[in-house]
Amino acid sequence: MSNPPRDWTVLSMLEWGTDYFKSKRIPDPRHSIEWLLAEVLDVKRLDLYLKFDRPLSDGELDELRPLVKRRARHEPLQYIIGYTDFMNARIKVNPEVLIPRIETEQLVEIILDDQPDTGDNKKVLDIGTGSGCIPVALKQERPGWELFAIDISEGALAVARENAREQNADITFSQGNIEDWEALDLADQFDIIVSNPPYVLPEEKEALEKQVVEHEPAVALFTDNMSRIYNSIIRYAGQTLPPCGHLYLELHELHAEEIKSLFPPVQWEVTVESDYEKKARFIKAKYTGS
Repeated sequence: MSNPPRDWTVLSMLEWGTDYFKSKRIPDPRHSIEWLLAEVLDVKRLDLYLKFDRPLSDGELDELRPLVKRRARHEPLQYIIGYTDFMNARIKVNPEVLIPRIETEQLVEIILDDQPDTGDNKKVLDIGTGSGCIPVALKQERPGWELFAIDISEGALAVARENAREQNADITFSQGNIEDWEALDLADQFDIIVSNPPYVLPEEKEALEKQVVEHEPAVALFTDNMSRIYNSIIRYAGQTLPPCGHLYLELHELHAEEIKSLFPPVQWEVTVESDYEKKARFIKAKYTGS
């Protein structure tokens, strides 16, 4: 790692920060220092490349140093900055919630493509809402829909409620555990149910990045019984969806067929869809009411 320069500029900070994060085995080291520096300077990351010679003030350096130290400890960038972008919304995040992934954006896109805006007042439930990114994004695109969301974590629900307020999205949140679905105090019927439940198995923990394992909430990541949690969602959906109602699920790419097999074939029409990397990642299921 190179020695720190005496006079800091945007370029020298980008170069030093990249080397420093490499030495700490931080994923995407250049991206990390770009993001942090852009946040401190209140500019877009690409604009940094128009300001290479801009000197950094002592105040800016004082603001940047603790952020760099946090990232060097493998804390996710989104937690350091306090937000991430999801679809057309800026979503606040903290260690109470899983950081939204690009795959979950695609899950929302699948729903929107599958459910054109016909002006119908559809009633939608998000199970395991976390940061609330899914219902917020759906409400932005389909303002006539009535959105509901549940999560097992009150800490997550506090974040989700704040995101809904920030985005002026009218969403009804409540605490609940889908594995105890018979005790849920929700509406009797929904037109659409969506869920991105925990689907990482405990034995896969060692393969995950340090920033994920050490900082993101385990309750939102891991399950010791994948079939049980998906089966609970499917059973609940079978009780609350009308004929031609839809269930949308995000999946572990290695277990798509296993989850598909949980659907009673006489009651559901089920298809598996791939993500942008051609991995089996989603289920679209229509309830036939048979």
